Amino acid sequence: MAQERQITHEDYFVPYAEVLLAHLAVQTLVLVIDGSVVGRGCIALMIHVVYKGCALPLAWLVRHGKKGHFPEALHIALVKQVHALIPAGAQVVLLGGGEFDGTDLLRTVHEGGWSYVGRTGCHVTALWQGETLRLDTLGWWSKPGTLVDFPEAFVPGEMYGPLLLICCWAKGYQEPLYLVSNMSSVEEACRLYTKRFRIETFFSDQKSRGFHLHKSHLADPMRLARLLMAACLAYIWIVYLGSICVKEGWTRVIHRSERCDLSLFQLGLRILEHFLNEDLCIPVAFHIVI
Repeated sequence: MAQERQITHEDYFVPYAEVLLAHLAVQTLVLVIDGSVVGRGCIALMIHVVYKGCALPLAWLVRHGKKGHFPEALHIALVKQVHALIPAGAQVVLLGGGEFDGTDLLRTVHEGGWSYVGRTGCHVTALWQGETLRLDTLGWWSKPGTLVDFPEAFVPGEMYGPLLLICCWAKGYQEPLYLVSNMSSVEEACRLYTKRFRIETFFSDQKSRGFHLHKSHLADPMRLARLLMAACLAYIWIVYLGSICVKEGWTRVIHRSERCDLSLFQLGLRILEHFLNEDLCIPVAFHIVI
């Protein structure tokens, strides 16, 4: 009896991810790494590329666990997996939350030729101009609506650096964000970091506002990884439909003419329903044109 062919990410998803990245690489590729609960008793670590308010999935790892952080070794493994998909010569910046400030990960990203901007904890100690300081003391030197930066800083112990430390205190917030980056521009690093939250839209679209993956009772990481493969391909296609909807002016047919407050994913779902109801030809593609 012939052996059943395995359904792998490399065979069934990577070709589409490579085409997607090739189309988006005319601009800086903004990648976001984050994790979320999937299925029953499992969590997924994912990397996405940001496109017009959406986070389009590129790669993921699934393992058992209700919540919590992945080991740094898995962060690095996923980054290396995506690194192999990036078109030659493309400019890349990786964004991550407080879980992703490990020095081994940052070193891997930097040595791979990428920029990074990530959140770090206020308890972290850094070395700057020969003096040791805790990041939470940076708040003493700033106020809401200001930026305080410390270029050429190092993380003691491993003496990792030089890197850029930033105390970013946005107006209306009770406390500042503490960021680390290998970029030279403080303003650009902070501007890019705001894009990190686009990944939350993806997770809500995959769950309560879209495919309802949170209702899956799958508990096996391999089966969930395969389910994500199908869901992520569908997501990219639906976003493609949404982008075509905007480009071709179909928004006024399914939404409103004066303004649009729907995401590309929600527009894609609506235009797909319109195509089905009207028995129209449905375009299918997995690339996004800038």
